[in-house]
Amino acid sequence: MATDTLEPVVILDDVWRNVRRRAWITVLAPFAVVAYLVYTWFAFDVSDLLSRAQPERAAILATDSVAYKVHVTKNFRRGELEVAIEGERTATYDNAEVPDWVTLDGENAFVDLGDGYTVEIKGKTAYFDVPGYGMIETTATAKGVETRLPEGEVPDWLKDDPRKLDARPSLDKRLQVTRTKIEIHNYFGGWENFWFPFRSPLYGKSFSQLYALALSADRLDPDYSNLWFIVHEFLGNPDWQHGDVFVALFETIMMAVLGTITAALFGLPLAFLAARNFTPSQVLRFGTRRLFDFLRGIDMLIWSLIFIRAFGLGPLTGALAIAFTDTGSLGKLFSEALENIDNRQVEGVKATGASQIQRYRFGVIPQILPVFVSQVLYYLESNTRSATVIGALGAGGIGLLLVETMKTSRDWENTSYIIILTIVVVIAMDQSSSWLRRRLIEGKKSG
Repeated sequence: MATDTLEPVVILDDVWRNVRRRAWITVLAPFAVVAYLVYTWFAFDVSDLLSRAQPERAAILATDSVAYKVHVTKNFRRGELEVAIEGERTATYDNAEVPDWVTLDGENAFVDLGDGYTVEIKGKTAYFDVPGYGMIETTATAKGVETRLPEGEVPDWLKDDPRKLDARPSLDKRLQVTRTKIEIHNYFGGWENFWFPFRSPLYGKSFSQLYALALSADRLDPDYSNLWFIVHEFLGNPDWQHGDVFVALFETIMMAVLGTITAALFGLPLAFLAARNFTPSQVLRFGTRRLFDFLRGIDMLIWSLIFIRAFGLGPLTGALAIAFTDTGSLGKLFSEALENIDNRQVEGVKATGASQIQRYRFGVIPQILPVFVSQVLYYLESNTRSATVIGALGAGGIGLLLVETMKTSRDWENTSYIIILTIVVVIAMDQSSSWLRRRLIEGKKSG
C-alpha cells in the first residue's frame, strides 16, 4: 500500500522537474541569443561601420550603373567648350551636333537641365539656377573659386570650398567649378554607346535600319559585307568590349566545365576505394578518406592562389583549383552513395556469371547514377559562379574583367553589364542542368 501511494508522488515530482527544466530553457535560450547579438555588435564594431557608411555614395554608384551622363565642360587651360558623353574625347559632339538642351555661343553656353534647373556659363563664371533655392554664382579665379550663395542655410547637396564648388541638387544634375574648368553633368537613363561606338557610321540607327542595311548590296566597307560589318562594329566596341567580354565568359564556362568533369572522373574511382563495402582494407579506406578531407578542406580560392603562384595566370589554374576541391567533395558523396547501394542487385548480376567490371557496370552504376548525375550537374552550376570569383584573383575569365571595371568609379555600367551576363549564364546552366537531369534520370523530355 505504501508503495502504491508513493508512485503518484514520484511521477508528479518528475513532471515538475521537467516543467522547471523547460522553463529554464525557455528563459535562457532568448537570453543567450541576445547576449550573442550584443557580443557580435561590439566584436565586429558595427557602430563604427555604420558611422563610416556612405549611403549617398552608394546611391551615386547605383545611378551610374543604370545611367550615363553628358558633360558640358569649359576648360580654361585649353580654352575649349566641349559637350561629350561621359567626358570622352572620342565621344565629343561637334558644335553643330550638340543636344538641343545645350546652346553654345562662342565661349559662352546655356544649359537647360530640365525641371527648371539651368546653368549659364559666361567667361569664367557659372550661374546655376536651382528651383526652390535660388541662383548660385561661382567664378573661377587663379587661386580657386569665389561663390555667391542665396541667403539662408547651405543645403547638404552643396559643397562650397575655396578650391572647388560641387553642387548636386539631385542625382541626375551636377555642377562642378574649379580654377581650371567648369563642368556640368546631365544624367540620362540607359547605357551610352552600348551597341556601336560614337563615331561609328552605325551609331544611332534603329533595328529596322540595321536590318535593311544588312540586306543591302551597297557596302559601307568594301572589305566586309554589311552584316559582318555590323557584327564587327558591335564586337569591337571600344567602350563595352563585347568581343572580349564574350571570350572571357566562354573561358569562365570552360573553366567550370573542365574542373567539374575532371573532379567527377577522379572522384568516382577514388570513391570505390573509400567505400566500406568495396574496399576491405581499412588502411586504404582511411588514406582515401583523408585525401578527400585534404582536398576539400582547403578552400577553392586558396588552391587557385597556390596554382597561380605555381603555373602563372590563366584559366587552367582556375580549372585545377575547381578540380582539386571538388574531387574531395564529390568523392565523399559518391563513396557514401556506394555504401548505401542494394547488394541484392549486385548479387543478381553476379549470379549470371558476370565479370567484376560487368557487376560494377550493371549492378552498381545504375544505382548511383541518380546521385552521380545530380551532384555533378549541381557542382557544375555552382562552379560557374565560383569560376567568376577565381578569375577575379587572376585566373582570367569574366571575373578578371569584372574587377577591372570596378577599379574606377566611372565604369559601373560596365560592371552591371558583366554581372547581368553572369546571372544569365548561371540561369542557363541551371535550366540546362534540370533538363539533362530529367533526360538522364527520368528518361523524359523536358516539358
